[in-house]
Order: sequence, then structure tokens, then C-alpha cells
Amino acid sequence: MELTQLQHFLKVAECGGFTRAAEELVMSQPALSRSVARLEEELGQPLFERKPRSVVLTSAGELLEARARRIMALVEDTKAEITDDGETGRLRIGAIPTIAPYLLPSVLKDFAAAHPRCSVQVLEDVTERIVQALRLGEIDAAILALPITVPYLETVPLFDEELLLVVAKDHPLATKDRLSQLDLKDEPFVLLGETHCLSDSVVSYCRRRNFQPVSVERTSQLTTVQELVALGHGISLIPEMARRLDTSDRRIYRSIRGERPTRTVALATNPYRFRSRLLDAFCRRMAECRG
Repeated sequence: MELTQLQHFLKVAECGGFTRAAEELVMSQPALSRSVARLEEELGQPLFERKPRSVVLTSAGELLEARARRIMALVEDTKAEITDDGETGRLRIGAIPTIAPYLLPSVLKDFAAAHPRCSVQVLEDVTERIVQALRLGEIDAAILALPITVPYLETVPLFDEELLLVVAKDHPLATKDRLSQLDLKDEPFVLLGETHCLSDSVVSYCRRRNFQPVSVERTSQLTTVQELVALGHGISLIPEMARRLDTSDRRIYRSIRGERPTRTVALATNPYRFRSRLLDAFCRRMAECRG
């Protein structure tokens, strides 16, 4: 059993088929098929159930996938630890879409100035997939909003952030002196899709105030939420960091009196993976965001 064969096997499992896997590996499909076939022959078990347009892992394939990921992670960690000089290398950082474009640019600019020989790759995705990538060792750290449901990841809260009410410039709430939770009760909301944790935060806040927000629109981009609000489709709650970058005069942002809606932004790492000196330096830079 060779490491290359395990890499090929994992890529097919990830892609759900040989054609796409071969494209991503930049090799021919017949060569990839032969590599996996030799692995199956050596193990004496089929690893995939072949279907007309896809493949599915067999029970043996599921077992090998879990072990192969551990093996590849160990190889990668060993190489990183041996070559770790604190200056050169690669960091893979994950962040959710409601944080990445607002917080990461300044952080990465400062980090690049201090570590010019480090290559940083950013994965922007929803919380569930970011957490999965961190668990599997596909990224080194993640910036997300608490809570997360995977117990063995380490999380360090960075700061609490207010969620501001955003309304169209000509909306009746835009000119009201003092806003309370009751002012939101009968208003239609524009929310992100259900896979976004920000929507969970908004809905949870409303439910604690004993009302269920009526969602008239759902989208996958925070900027689209802001634009729909400006067009009069409804109101929403937006992280303060997104408000700072909004230069439009067609929207008004307001704080809510009483218990203000907030979220906790945190840095997550996997304690079971090797922690390089570059990762330590990045974590220290993120800790500065607490202030």
C-alpha cells in the first residue's frame, strides 16, 4: 500500500467519482482507476460500489477512508514539524462568510507583513463545512461564531459583536428615536439561508423576545441581504463589522434598546493536529482582535 494510492482513493471518495477526481489530480481516468484497482486487489475487498454516474464507498471503503485520512494527516504533520522554522510554510485558514470579508483582510495584511515567506490559503464556507474541514485537518484554524457542536475542537472567544438593526432609509423605524424588541415584532425579515449561523442567532434572539420572525427572503450573501433591505423587502440584523464597510446612504443602522442581539466571534483549532510556530503566531495575531 503506497501513499499515492491512498491519496488517489481519498480523492475519488471526496469527489464521488473517477472523472472529477482524475481532473483534480491532473491525471488520466484510466490511470486513476488502475491505481484504485491495485489497492482493492491488495486488500482483497472492493472499496467502491460502482454506479452509472458515481461511486459509493463500501463498508471496507468507509473503514479505509477513516484510516487513510489519519495516515495522511500524520505524514503531513510529521513533515511540517520537521521543517517548522517559524517563517516559511503554509497556513490554511477557514472563516464563515459573515466574518471573512470584514475581519480577515486587515488581519492577513498584518500577518503577511510580519511573515512574508508564509503562504496563507483561505477557505470561506458555512460553519458546518468549516468545522468539518478543521476536524479532518484540511485547515489549520477557523474563525467562526459560537456555539459550535464539535466538543473536541479548541475554541478561544475573541470578542462579542453587536447585531445592528438595518432598515431602508425611508422605513418608519429609521426615524424612531428609541427602538425596542417590540418594534420588530410585526416586521418581515430578510435572512441568510438556513445553513448560515447568523440566521440562527437572529431567530434565537427573536424567539427569546417571544416572537417568530417572518422571513420574506433568504439568500446566501450578506451584501444581498443589505441590498434587499435597501429595496424595502424587509428589515434584518447585521453584524457591526459589516456595517463599518457599508458606504451606502440607502440604509440606516440602529441599536436596539434593552438586551441587544450579539454574537461571539471565536478562533477554533484542532488540538489533535501538529501546531506549527506559524500557527501560533497567527493565533497571537487573532488574540489582538479581543481588544
